[in-house]
Amino acid sequence: MDNNNGMDVFFVLMGAAMVLAMHAGFAFLEVGTVRRKNQVNALVKIIVDFAVSTIAYFFIGYSIAYGVNFFSSASVLTGANTLDGSTFGFAKNGYDLVKFFFLLTFAAAIPAIISGGIAERFRFWPQVLATAILVAVIYPTFEGMVWNNNFGFQDFMENTFGAPFHDFAGSVVVHGVGGWLALGAVVLLGARMGRYKSDGRVVGIPPSNIPFLALGSWILVVGWFGFNVMSAQSVDGISGLVAVNSLMAMVGGVLAALVFGKNDPGFTHNGALAGLVAVCAGSDIMHPIGALATGAIAGGLFVWGFSQAQNKWRIDDVLGVWPLHGMCGAWGGLAAGVFGLEALGGIGGVTFASQLVGTIIGVSLAGIAGFVVYGIIKAAIGIRLNEDEEYQGADLAIHHISAYPEEDTGA
Repeated sequence: MDNNNGMDVFFVLMGAAMVLAMHAGFAFLEVGTVRRKNQVNALVKIIVDFAVSTIAYFFIGYSIAYGVNFFSSASVLTGANTLDGSTFGFAKNGYDLVKFFFLLTFAAAIPAIISGGIAERFRFWPQVLATAILVAVIYPTFEGMVWNNNFGFQDFMENTFGAPFHDFAGSVVVHGVGGWLALGAVVLLGARMGRYKSDGRVVGIPPSNIPFLALGSWILVVGWFGFNVMSAQSVDGISGLVAVNSLMAMVGGVLAALVFGKNDPGFTHNGALAGLVAVCAGSDIMHPIGALATGAIAGGLFVWGFSQAQNKWRIDDVLGVWPLHGMCGAWGGLAAGVFGLEALGGIGGVTFASQLVGTIIGVSLAGIAGFVVYGIIKAAIGIRLNEDEEYQGADLAIHHISAYPEEDTGA
């Protein structure tokens, strides 16, 4: 294993870089969906949220999840020396540092997911505060339970339900948690002005730029193969099954969303993401046909969930992050307990009961936390732009420049 340290560092670093690039995908997906007067805000939010997430996760969150901190000399962190002369130390070549970087990019996906739901009317600094709280405390608590057996969670699941809760790359840990946290924020924030009329009409607000929306989707799709495949976190653990299952789920989501969304480009491009969200949990244990089915169901679920939330339940989730990440993430947790079974061509090592209970625990904790965190911030300092600012647009109200300043000046 020592001979592979350098290769493992490079492998995980490349995964971190690919998932970091996904944040550009989050940004352009939002830029293409929101109105032109809110495009700058989308770009600034994503990069600032990543910066704040890095600080929160480095100093607090990673320690909560894994019991590891970085308050040691650089020689210790790179594995050149042990910690305080003991047998404990960090892995050689700084492997633990790039592992932090990789898992940070997962943690930072939480506010990036939420950003799309609260777009066009959320105040800037209250969201920065929420990001710090969620990434420092809320997300790493459940992350550590699942991926580090904190509180004996996985032991309990195995002893009670016959297998640990299986979530290889974060259908529930990352996407489900992000989507259900977003639900609380969106509900407490309320709909955009003019979205729902008193006579029952729903006013459509079309995407501002379909090419940007599509670009965002494509960037996310490519980066997702780092998100899933590199979750092995070592060269020895890499599996082509994860790559092919990700591919099959992605195309299943595209085709299902195309059909159920009646050729709508927004549904089609988000369908790819729905499939990838759902396959994360079981991508290492499903048969490719099972992954295809998982992605297809997710694509249809996203179209249904988005339509219901917007038109029936009047939840103005701008990018549909609750259906996309929350609903499809929960489905992914369950799907691992179905298509991961040996009886359906999977590798096994899972039970449906464990997947069901683990998924319910994850989305319940996130749903409650979303209402609590955003509820407290709303009561303390407020979370919504005033009517004049919302009408003007977040770009000018917050950042004092639009996405197309030459048009504003007539230059």
